[in-house]
Amino acid sequence: MAILDQVASEWAYIRGAYGALRGTVPIGRNPGRTARELFEDLAQRFGERLALFSGTERLTFAGLDARANRYARWAQSIGVRRGDVVGLLMPNRPEFLAIWLGVAKAGGVTALLNTHLTGASLAHCVNCTGAKALIVDAALLDQFESARPRLAACPPLFIHGEAMTGVNARIDRIVEGFPGERLTGAARVPLTINDRCLFIFTSGATGLPKAANVNHYRVQLAMQGFAGLTGARAGDRMYDCLPMYHSAGGLCATGAVLSVGGSCFIRDKFSARDFWPEIIEHDCTMFAYIGELCRYLLAAPSSPVDRGHKIRLCFGNGLRPDIFEAFRDRFALPQILEFYAATEGNITIFNFDSKPGAVGRIPCWLEHRFPIKLVRYDVEIGMPARGPDGRCIECAPGEPGEAIGKIVNDPARPANRFDGYADPQMTGVKILRDVFAPGDAWFRSGDLMRKDARGYFYFIDRIGDTFRWKGENVSTTEVSEVVSAFPGVREANVYGVQAPGFEGRAGMAALVVEDEARFDLAGFRAWLAAHLPPYAQPLFLRFQRELDVTATFKPMKYKLVEQGFDPQGIDDPLYFNDPRAGAFVRIDRALFSELARGAIRL
Repeated sequence: MAILDQVASEWAYIRGAYGALRGTVPIGRNPGRTARELFEDLAQRFGERLALFSGTERLTFAGLDARANRYARWAQSIGVRRGDVVGLLMPNRPEFLAIWLGVAKAGGVTALLNTHLTGASLAHCVNCTGAKALIVDAALLDQFESARPRLAACPPLFIHGEAMTGVNARIDRIVEGFPGERLTGAARVPLTINDRCLFIFTSGATGLPKAANVNHYRVQLAMQGFAGLTGARAGDRMYDCLPMYHSAGGLCATGAVLSVGGSCFIRDKFSARDFWPEIIEHDCTMFAYIGELCRYLLAAPSSPVDRGHKIRLCFGNGLRPDIFEAFRDRFALPQILEFYAATEGNITIFNFDSKPGAVGRIPCWLEHRFPIKLVRYDVEIGMPARGPDGRCIECAPGEPGEAIGKIVNDPARPANRFDGYADPQMTGVKILRDVFAPGDAWFRSGDLMRKDARGYFYFIDRIGDTFRWKGENVSTTEVSEVVSAFPGVREANVYGVQAPGFEGRAGMAALVVEDEARFDLAGFRAWLAAHLPPYAQPLFLRFQRELDVTATFKPMKYKLVEQGFDPQGIDDPLYFNDPRAGAFVRIDRALFSELARGAIRL
């Protein structure tokens, strides 16, 4: 039986690799075929077939292309030229894709702004891209206003939708005055797959979000690659409730079906209550997930709709081994395609045979195509360890290490490049040189993994000062700066802790304050809400007399992470940001017991 399982596994990888390569190899062979040409061809082929739809909008392939053409002409009318940036702050909706596609048709670049950011974080994202114009959804106008005072320069602002402030620059009305026909002549800017198309923001090991360069090749790689990986067909319908400002929701989910003439239902945000009923209502055959989404669905009460769907495949990342099989079996999912990838990186791994817990596997016969290694990581220096010869040390099977991908600057293999970030300095930090040979260069993932003898990769944790919560990377440096700015806080040490029943790590802050008895917990809670997105706000507090630091005065986190928020054995006062009370409350044994059982939704 073991031999049969191994044969089935190899066949799954042969089939999956063939599908991926069939969809992506032609991209590099046609450097003049950008996302613009891709969608124009789709409009020509599929015309009035439904492409994108939501509860309030519907766009056919022809309608999507025409809408994008209007945005392209608008962009050119305000002076957007090749390489110029337009910022987009908008919730999930079909129009989202039409906007960035239109800007791309004009030769511009769209910065996809995270709709959870506010204040300094949002301003940083606008500033680092040098946006020439901003499109903000009316529902997010107040959010944008919190960032306006911190903008280095305030570019022209265009509002999408009805705004209470009576703003006249209604972009959704303005574009109606432009023709929807395809751009021709001088308006058709010469572009190649190496031209930048998007900025997609990602959190690094430290600091504020980084703007990853996403060129036209990478856009098509995500779209057509996932079409091949999933075996998508024209009759498929995708259910997409993941944020469209990220690659998974904005490119992989939409592109997998659009690339072959299928349709995508776009929901503004995830709802456990509405998930399966909407999938059934709209005849969806695939959906994209993150691990936390799956855990919420599994925690919901059983219902007849659990198995009343037509889903044939779902794909995503973060589906942990403790719920993998339970999730698959309860909802009768024929195939779960777990994968690991980074928007800006050159490391992509797929779990084609749905092995529980694995993020993917690279068979020996594919290693030459995907040069990915795990190298020993030195926690003390915060870098991969090197041997006596100065070279990095490859991990043995089962040994944890940082995942790195070889950077190959070969026009025939653009997927092995590393295109970096808007900030060249940040790009340099992610490149590891002289790794196994003089002059070689590898992309640092910032993730610890282990690999077994058969080549399956297993995710362990993020390296450094970043943890993941609610599907978002949280920078402890950024959170510490906000926390430390509150009156009365002398020092802060922010870290992530395991929360029973939840994916990732929940935020916790160890504080040294001037006077604990007089510390304004209510004001502190309001301060966090005003300056940090919800996923970055610490859920737990620990008051200490002094912080434990290393010999180089860096806050020590290891023991704090281990101890978590269990009051047993911890003398320091512990608090929980309780959503039921709307306040930070002291953690006693009874409250900890509730938290440990997962009885409180975080």
